[in-house]
Amino acid sequence: MGQVVSDITEILDYKDAKKAAKNQRQEIIAQMAADEAEKTNLVKKALATQRAKYGASGMRTAGITEGAVLRRLKSETAAPYEEKRRNNMTKLKNARAKKPNLLKSLLSRFDDLVG
Repeated sequence: MGQVVSDITEILDYKDAKKAAKNQRQEIIAQMAADEAEKTNLVKKALATQRAKYGASGMRTAGITEGAVLRRLKSETAAPYEEKRRNNMTKLKNARAKKPNLLKSLLSRFDDLVG
């Protein structure tokens, strides 16, 4: 009887661990989305600042391509977020519940069950 209780407890614990892992993955994905939005806003602010600085100094943007400036600003602001993204991807891969193996559990106690 104790074996049955142990197996049921193991299954219920697995269900709880599975729910917790799912919640953890959702939190990580939400954080990644927030980081991406923050990065985009930071690039927009940096680009606006750059344009204002060029405009205040009397420079025209005819000689400067917006694409080149935008790529440079993206690369400058994206570095810390790329590290966060890599860390979050690693966390996502590790956020899993360990599935119980009841057959292995039964086989390890087979002699006790039969004998």
